[in-house]
Amino acid sequence: MSKKDYYEILGVEKGASQDEIKKAFRKLAHQYHPDKNKGDDSKFKEANEAYQTLSDEKKRAQYDQFGQSFPGGAGGFDPSAAGFGGFDFSGFQNANGFDMGDLGDIFSDFFNGGMGGRQQARRGRDISTELTIPFADSIFGTVRKILITKTSTCSDCSGTGGKPGAKQASCSQCNGKGQVRETRRSLLGTFTTTRECDVCHGAGTIPSETCANCKGVGVKRQEEEIEIRIPAGIESGEMIRLTGKGEAVRKGTAGDLYIKINVTADKHFRRERDNLLMDMEVKLSEALLGAERTIETLDGAVTIAIPEGIASGTQLRVKEKGVPNNRGKRGDLLVRVTVKIPTKLSKKATEAAKILSEEGI
Repeated sequence: MSKKDYYEILGVEKGASQDEIKKAFRKLAHQYHPDKNKGDDSKFKEANEAYQTLSDEKKRAQYDQFGQSFPGGAGGFDPSAAGFGGFDFSGFQNANGFDMGDLGDIFSDFFNGGMGGRQQARRGRDISTELTIPFADSIFGTVRKILITKTSTCSDCSGTGGKPGAKQASCSQCNGKGQVRETRRSLLGTFTTTRECDVCHGAGTIPSETCANCKGVGVKRQEEEIEIRIPAGIESGEMIRLTGKGEAVRKGTAGDLYIKINVTADKHFRRERDNLLMDMEVKLSEALLGAERTIETLDGAVTIAIPEGIASGTQLRVKEKGVPNNRGKRGDLLVRVTVKIPTKLSKKATEAAKILSEEGI
């Protein structure tokens, strides 16, 4: 198996911060998620594998030192390194009573859990959805509950597959060992492999009565209500990841749920990083003489002073009425002033304008 460079996959430098790693993964997850029209399942899984390692400081340190072969890493045995790469056994017939066609299965069992090796943990499928929130909720954060139909752990038996209160009996398939040994013959000799029992799924016991709700499977496709905590300052297009809220599998770990946040546009406010922007139209007399105006912000009404002689396009700053950031502070509200020039003047206003003109104003 070729070695993967997790930093290269995410497009970050080796010394990247956790925040940079997180942002890089969010971008790739949004781009390649298999539920999107132009998603790429293999690239999404590759990015997820890289993120799972680099987002964990302990795993990252081991990866930096040992590469993919570190304990718990994604590295594994490469059959080609043992001299079997590129050799196709399927064309051989049973010349000596051996089945040559399943040598690949034998090597797979032997090097991936056979001979008492550790079985790969089951993991459910990652799923994704989208959620649209108002502009104000994106600024201050909110909590939302959504209903998703997915495969979830059975609510009656909690995933055991047994009727609540039912006793556990030894599995007759594996005699309570949780594993089944199989012997296969090949040209290279006799191989004995060990695999997880497909009846008790490695538990060694089975319930005396099966759960009526999931029919003994332990999981069931059903509607589930999920609470989503949306952080303050989130931007449209960002992804929220809920670990373990994806598809469930029996005797395994549930996948993750990714929620893409869409923020509706506001008719008064725009966002520019940590600042909010809005426009305010003032009369010509207010611009010339100065005034006070009350404006509505996301925090409520505030009064701002318009200095005399203000020019159209000038920005007035209202401190700490912008977007909360991860440093525990807030940006500012920037109010862009537009001076309204009247299209028609009364006789009195015309005379006043002439006086201004005579004074060079």
